[in-house]
Amino acid sequence: MAGEVVAHAAEAAHHGVDLVPIVALLAAGTIAVPIFKRVGLGSVLGYLAAGLLLGPSGFGLISDPASVLATAEMGVVLFLFIIGLEMEPSRLWALRKQIFGLGVIQVGICGALLTGVGVLLGFAPIVAFVFGMGFVLTSTAIVMQILGERGELATEGGQKMVSILLLEDLAIVPLLAVVALLAPSTGDVSLLTRLISIGVALGAVLLLIFLGRRIMNPFFSLLAQAKVREVMTAAALLVVLGAALLFQVSGLSMAMGAFLAGVLLSTSTFKHQLEADVEPFRGLLLGLFFLAVGMSLDLDVVGANWQIIAMSVVAYMLVKATAIYVIARVLRSGHGEALERAVLMGQGGEFAFVLYTTAAASGLIDGPTNAIFTATVIVSMVLTPFAMIGLRYLIPKTVQSMDGIETAEGLSGRVLIIGFGRFGQIASQPLLAQRYSVSIIDNDTEMIRAAAQIGFKVYYGDGTRLDILRAAGAGSADLILVCTNEKTQTTRIVELLRDEFPLARVMARAFDRVHAIELVQAGVDYQKRELFDSAVTFGGEAIRLMGADEQQIEDVLEGVKARDRERFELQLNGEDWRTGGQLLLSNARDQAREGGVSVGKDEAEAAASRSAQPVQGS
Repeated sequence: MAGEVVAHAAEAAHHGVDLVPIVALLAAGTIAVPIFKRVGLGSVLGYLAAGLLLGPSGFGLISDPASVLATAEMGVVLFLFIIGLEMEPSRLWALRKQIFGLGVIQVGICGALLTGVGVLLGFAPIVAFVFGMGFVLTSTAIVMQILGERGELATEGGQKMVSILLLEDLAIVPLLAVVALLAPSTGDVSLLTRLISIGVALGAVLLLIFLGRRIMNPFFSLLAQAKVREVMTAAALLVVLGAALLFQVSGLSMAMGAFLAGVLLSTSTFKHQLEADVEPFRGLLLGLFFLAVGMSLDLDVVGANWQIIAMSVVAYMLVKATAIYVIARVLRSGHGEALERAVLMGQGGEFAFVLYTTAAASGLIDGPTNAIFTATVIVSMVLTPFAMIGLRYLIPKTVQSMDGIETAEGLSGRVLIIGFGRFGQIASQPLLAQRYSVSIIDNDTEMIRAAAQIGFKVYYGDGTRLDILRAAGAGSADLILVCTNEKTQTTRIVELLRDEFPLARVMARAFDRVHAIELVQAGVDYQKRELFDSAVTFGGEAIRLMGADEQQIEDVLEGVKARDRERFELQLNGEDWRTGGQLLLSNARDQAREGGVSVGKDEAEAAASRSAQPVQGS
């Protein structure tokens, strides 16, 4: 009987969907990526390593990486659509000098230099041109992923890199056209045929612009009236993949079609809805893309041609990185910014695979040469996260200028404020209004200069150092306010004050409930969570707009504060919040009845249950 069940299961698996590769891909991604991120190597390298293990060069669970890569390229398409949504036409126009200035300069110079490197390595000039121009196209996915993880997309340096990446993505279109022109002729191609191809491509661009400006908004408005979420999700994918298909059949880049569709919808009222609908697919498929790239790395080809691949990787990455650094410095970027751009953009990218595959299909390069080129790009992509780790030791640490800044020395105010950001500035005003002598220290020189412009005297000093606390007058202060915005920093200062200045009364800014409990246990006389009062006031205004009168608002807010105090005491004493659950539930019911608020029993119980639970961010 058991044998029959196994046989039936095997037969079902044979005729049905083979789940082994799917499960293997999901398992590889969910296991490798967290591990690599935890050790500081980044998610991209985690995907590449997992793909290498799953592919023909590893365990061989997936024997046809090309088929996976073809599907996974949709991740790059969706990724560029998301980028396009963030690039409003006005923003693109503002970046035009960087895109068509800096971008063209970098692509042109790097392309010429890398073509020369290819010739020196022994490739024919046309083959060297294809190799070099493919390597010029930096991995948009890797760079954007790293910039996004580090929160640097909106910085000036990040914007320059994004502009260059956009130009490189645009460059794939003329490069594919050049490859088609350089391909060995298989027959007479008339001028009329070429003109028709150019006309079709321009027509596709114009058609997409028309659809984006005239049709898509009414289309989504009509679908929104149906109020069916899955229909909106399907429509979002239809727009992205439809634009990609339109450009593909017109001989253009699918990714550029998706990017243009995103730009056209960037000013739409449905922009955020589209982004939310596409984002889960984008993340999964982009991860699948990196897995597929890792699987595509043929170790047999690498082993048989390791000398030329090693020389190519070293030569191309060094030449490209050096050129990028020199260009950045000539155009007046700082050393640190130029070095970071050179290292981050020194690798080849995913569009190189498109260019090399097209060149192989047209007969410009043969299969083994295509494999060498592809392996070179993949190895460069794998090395990039390691290069970024090494970069940390090369970029000089930013040294704050102390011009016009006074250090904390011999201060003796009755009140000492440590940290003068948004919280500290507001907290200081009642003290100053009462004319108490207040000493203020902070370790941000730019903030100190800004404060001086509006009449505040702030001294430079690091509150986590005992000698600075003594120099700032902590030993003689009646009250010390710790208003720093870093949890660990605040706790460290409070512990120093408790141990070294036990007579001083200490008030501290808490980040959340857990931090507030930590500060109370560290010995503060008073703590306040930075967003609690403003959030309670905000909620009060919300129920006012919903029709509550003044007495109801007062009762409701007092109930919220009372339950928060009770919950805080329970957690502070190490008790499970559930031990006081019945009390909190009873209070919520009483509040609902006495306040005249129209809340049912079940709703009151649910609300009290939720409010009783210890939430990290509250």
